[in-house]
Amino acid sequence: MSVTSRYREAWEGFWSEAPEDEGAVFWDAEPALTVGLHLALFEPHVAAPGLPVVDVGCGNGTQTRFLADRFPRVLGLDLAAAAIEHARRADPAGQAEYRQLDAAEKSTAEQLHAELGDVNVYVRGVLHQCEPADRGPLAESLATLIGERGRVFVVELAEAAGPVLAGLARSADGPPPKLAPIFAHGLTPAEVADAELLDHVHAARLTILASGEIPLTTTEFTSDGTRIELPSTWLVAGRTDLSTGTSGLNQ
Repeated sequence: MSVTSRYREAWEGFWSEAPEDEGAVFWDAEPALTVGLHLALFEPHVAAPGLPVVDVGCGNGTQTRFLADRFPRVLGLDLAAAAIEHARRADPAGQAEYRQLDAAEKSTAEQLHAELGDVNVYVRGVLHQCEPADRGPLAESLATLIGERGRVFVVELAEAAGPVLAGLARSADGPPPKLAPIFAHGLTPAEVADAELLDHVHAARLTILASGEIPLTTTEFTSDGTRIELPSTWLVAGRTDLSTGTSGLNQ
């Protein structure tokens, strides 16, 4: 199964129009406030740190480049060719590799796993933006990519982010400038229920090793200068808990 053409076209349109400037995209906060915090949660559960790291939904590659400073091989994946072009332009030294592909396509995930072997996966804010029918297949692809030894770190907007975003969109002055393009392209953030995220992970036959809550920091500010942060949840999952030798669903 591959993603819908509407979803693909929406992201192509968004990234084709997105500015190149650092911090110009709503969710693309500086790595110290995003992936840097996530790695502190992820790394204690990584059983094989020498594996390649795959950043699924890498966008313009800001977080991918941070990962490439810390792991021997990092590959950023995105559905939109325009996003990959952004990422490559922003990484002239080639710190990371970037590929345009549909991670929800089963055969694509299988081919990538055949090439790379087991990997560790970082995925931030992708499931909640997917079409409902694509979320299950994407979770299955993540499970395929990590294989037996890898781990996946997932951070997604929580249900509680929905009302926050709706309030911003309905403000008297309209949505903040960096949020407006998301809605203009028909993208619908915070559409995944908290329980649905867990259901997809369990259906992909993954064990949840750790989970919690952490604010998703954005690059946008309210009129009084407060940085906008959105409620989000995170989890680390793997095929097997190598520290105890157990496998299957324990959450």
